[in-house]
Amino acid sequence: MQFTTPTDIQPLSRRIGHDARLLVVGSCFAEHMGARLQQMKWRVVVNPFGTLYNPLSIAEALGRLLDGHRYDEDELVEFPDGGWNTWLHHSRYSCPDRREALDAINGTMATAAGMLAQGDWLVVTLGTAWVYRLKDDGRVVGNCHKVPEREFVRQRLSVEEIVETYVVLLDRLWRVNPRMRVLFTVSPVRHLKDGLHGNQLSKATLLLVIDELCRRVPERCVYFPAYEMVMDELRDYRFYAEDMAHPSKQAVDYVWERFVEHCTDEASHAFMAEWSKVCRALEHRPFQPESEKYHEFVRQNLLKITALKEKFPYLEVQNEIDLCHTLLKKSLG
Repeated sequence: MQFTTPTDIQPLSRRIGHDARLLVVGSCFAEHMGARLQQMKWRVVVNPFGTLYNPLSIAEALGRLLDGHRYDEDELVEFPDGGWNTWLHHSRYSCPDRREALDAINGTMATAAGMLAQGDWLVVTLGTAWVYRLKDDGRVVGNCHKVPEREFVRQRLSVEEIVETYVVLLDRLWRVNPRMRVLFTVSPVRHLKDGLHGNQLSKATLLLVIDELCRRVPERCVYFPAYEMVMDELRDYRFYAEDMAHPSKQAVDYVWERFVEHCTDEASHAFMAEWSKVCRALEHRPFQPESEKYHEFVRQNLLKITALKEKFPYLEVQNEIDLCHTLLKKSLG
């Protein structure tokens, strides 16, 4: 007896190796998946502009990275939330000090631009086709920053408008970095403020956009059905958080497991299995931290980390090594 409808996932023809370099951009669901990649020590940059939901703002951010153009002070705006920021960046970059805000914004640009120019995979999670345009100049904003709604015109983008934007963007990207492949997903987060019908129209628009892009460039663009997994395969409110809009941790865990299974290679699976053991060991808190048994436990974990670093030289594990040394010092008094 079957109680769910499994999502048909086509494994990638070229799996993502653990040595791949990734740039992850898009909605808060991208943040969740990016955090899992970071935890498992992938070389990944996640949302250098902060969370972005609509495809035009995501495209603008990527275009800015391709240009390599840093922000100037005159591009910052002082918003009602009490901080300086841009119309494109998430509020986490807002700061009462204009110079500090500018430094924080530009601080992520170089790393992200380098990843886009030299990386292997761009992962784009689209959240909504609804956008807010400033009445003053018609620009689409990535974040309203608590500016009154009367200052914007709200509209739903068309499939054609988004596809045209991304055809131009991807052509620019591949001229800079011919080896970059693009993995698209649609966020399963429900934008309830758009209304249930409006949310469905929005998600359908994004799905049609991605389908068209993947149809045009199948050798470089692929789709991972995170949206279908949550909406159809899990299809139950117990897989949502209390707001009934965001997937629960259990749902995110499930999507992550399927992503690993179908999109990453066997060597990555083996590494992540070993690294998971290291993570569990680092989280362990003993009843007798001063015992020789615990000292040996920490030393063995340190040896495992060192061995993995020797096998995978690109790993950034200095924090974990430092933690092991700190634990040893504390336990030795």
